[in-house]
Amino acid sequence: MKKDKDGRVHFKIVFWGPSLSGKTTSLRWMYDNVSGLAKGGFTSVEDPTGRTLYFDYTPFSASGDVIFDVYTVAGQKRHRHQRKIILQGVDGIIFVADSDPSQLDANEESMEELRELLKDRLGTEVPLVIMINKRDLPNAVDKEKVLEKLHITAMDVPIYETIATRGIGIKRAFQAIAREVLLRKLYNLKTTT
Repeated sequence: MKKDKDGRVHFKIVFWGPSLSGKTTSLRWMYDNVSGLAKGGFTSVEDPTGRTLYFDYTPFSASGDVIFDVYTVAGQKRHRHQRKIILQGVDGIIFVADSDPSQLDANEESMEELRELLKDRLGTEVPLVIMINKRDLPNAVDKEKVLEKLHITAMDVPIYETIATRGIGIKRAFQAIAREVLLRKLYNLKTTT
């Protein structure tokens, strides 16, 4: 949390997860489809194929005094250093897990890296929301198996099953992290519903 020169409060939210899990698609869907938010420009640093190289960024505001600076990270293993930089000053994390069976280990590795970088701040000082994305895949892994690989129980954090390409569950997951961030950072309260 920080204040700008105009007295507005900024909170940093980061979409985190393995490569191609749907982080950019989720943020882009929010930017293109959610009304009632003041939005800044959409910045994306990507390669010629459209894969995120460094980050995506856009600010959202539901009121003039509170701004959510929202980022995604590049999920490829070679971008660990960039992810660590983007994580600096984070106020909330949306972890985007991939429902594809071939990505179970990548989900686990990404969560392990996040835990390693944030240590005991994850889920306490820095709230966490889980999106289990690509639920429309015909061979989507069971929700419970994805959570088991992430070492998460439903009582730990809010969990949303999503389809980013259609926007299913995306707005609700974002509302959940925004609520958690506001309650913890402004009011020193915690909720998991």
